[in-house]
Amino acid sequence: MNLSSLPYFEKWFILGIILGVVAGLAATTFYLLLHLFEDIFLFHFIGMSYPRPLGEGGTLNFIFHPGTYLLIPISTAIGGLISGIIVYTFAPEAEGHGTDAAIKAYHYFQGKVRWVVIPVKIIASAITIGSGGSAGREGPTAQFSAGVGSVIADLLHLSPEDRRRALAVGIGAGIGTIFKTPIGGAILAAEILYRRDLEPEVIYPALVASAIGYTIFGSIFGFTPVFGYYTGTFDPLRLPMYAVLGLVSGLMAILYPKTFYGVNSLFKKLRIPNHVKPAIGGLITGFIALLAPEILGTGYGWINLVEYEKFFTLYSPLIPTIILLVILPFLKILGTSFSIGSGGSGGVFAPGLFIGAYIGASVGLLFHYLFPNIVPAIAPFVIIGMMSFFAGAGKVPLSVLIMVTEMTSSLQLLPGAMIAVAISYLVSGNNTIYISQLPTRRDSPAHKAEYETPLMETVRVEKCELRDIKVYADDKVGKAIQIMLENNFMSLPVVNYDNRFLGVVYLRDLERANPEDSLGKYITRGSPSVSLTSTLEHALEVVATNKARWVAVVDKGKLLGIVTYDGIIDAYKRELNAIKNS
Repeated sequence: MNLSSLPYFEKWFILGIILGVVAGLAATTFYLLLHLFEDIFLFHFIGMSYPRPLGEGGTLNFIFHPGTYLLIPISTAIGGLISGIIVYTFAPEAEGHGTDAAIKAYHYFQGKVRWVVIPVKIIASAITIGSGGSAGREGPTAQFSAGVGSVIADLLHLSPEDRRRALAVGIGAGIGTIFKTPIGGAILAAEILYRRDLEPEVIYPALVASAIGYTIFGSIFGFTPVFGYYTGTFDPLRLPMYAVLGLVSGLMAILYPKTFYGVNSLFKKLRIPNHVKPAIGGLITGFIALLAPEILGTGYGWINLVEYEKFFTLYSPLIPTIILLVILPFLKILGTSFSIGSGGSGGVFAPGLFIGAYIGASVGLLFHYLFPNIVPAIAPFVIIGMMSFFAGAGKVPLSVLIMVTEMTSSLQLLPGAMIAVAISYLVSGNNTIYISQLPTRRDSPAHKAEYETPLMETVRVEKCELRDIKVYADDKVGKAIQIMLENNFMSLPVVNYDNRFLGVVYLRDLERANPEDSLGKYITRGSPSVSLTSTLEHALEVVATNKARWVAVVDKGKLLGIVTYDGIIDAYKRELNAIKNS
């Protein structure tokens, strides 16, 4: 069976199933590897306890044990070093947050991803995060799934357009699977490629792939939402407060990418081997974690704990709990910037959820003290904080709304979340953590042919050579026929003695006429003409309408000359050569 020959929906239903199986296996593989390295580094080497989210067997009765606390920077540095050696030895494009690399491949590389990136990204990211690096597991899963999608497209001899779609579907299915958010993942596949647009063609196959991936992953690790079930009710009196949260989230969504890429730029300028840069970034992250170990890893468990106001679980040897709660978003931004911006491997989505959750917790706690009857608990602010922050930082408002709703089972919060997300998205402007995102489909090289303005529509008639061929209304029929035969024309423009364009005479009308007759009674009036500012495209249309090989060029009613079909083509070729040689 040749998939390329199948109709769109049949083809992408089959490919969606294949990519969904890949996403499910990718998420499962990475999940197991991540827990393996967490056991090695955090639990055995440091001896630290680390909270799990409710959807992964976590408990709200968690008690933090620091273990051999001072080993944290050593753990994160070793993880960064191993990750750096693996990445920069075998696949340098696997550094950083994999989702952005996949987006870049979609726009600029026809969806091509080298197969070696797939295992390198999974292993390096598991080590980075497992050793305590501040990063998310969605980036590696997305790049893994996208990479396999690209390889599968090549094996099936699909077109470059289909390869790009397979890569985009892989991104959405991978993220939707690892987060247990199949609907949000499918929308994310279409939304994450652009800051202000969607890729609608990938939604259908992404729905199929996300459903399959989610089913495989959930069958192994359970279908409980990552952050459990939020059962609170919606209160419209809190809408203005959610608007304030959206404003704060939008401002923080500017800080996140600016800090991340500022640190990234700093490390790129360092004149040391790339292999050791992630170790330096990991070491700095480890020192930050000595102040607040909550920033280590993905931070999912800490999100759940703050959602249910388990503030006693927060730990810092120096910082009081209330201050720690407020500054944790900033510390997480720094930790993620140094872990991943230095060249380490991991995602930026999960840290974004952590940052948003603690922004929401701080804002929610403030409103709780001011209006305790309206805000009896901060959980809705934590959830909406996750949505609004990453909607702005990642430019993915629709998918984040759906994903966090799926992760918390909190449909009743959607009205407030929509207000906060809209404000955050607006306030954050064009700032994005995914720098390979383009504004719209029109800006993507993947759609260049679709949106490119034809050259004929940009070049003006003034670029053409004007020929002074015409007859006067008082001229004889015989003279007009002679001029037509000399120029191989079937018609001629007619003017009066003020050079005002009157119309056209056709050879077919003159052939049986008396050669001594005046041309005046044979003129076809109201014939279309062009001006010097008309496009070549319009000029060709008029040539076709007049059934001629030329078109009259008129300014304020007076004939300037004619442009022939050959003259139009010559002007086009001159402009085309000028572009090629520029």
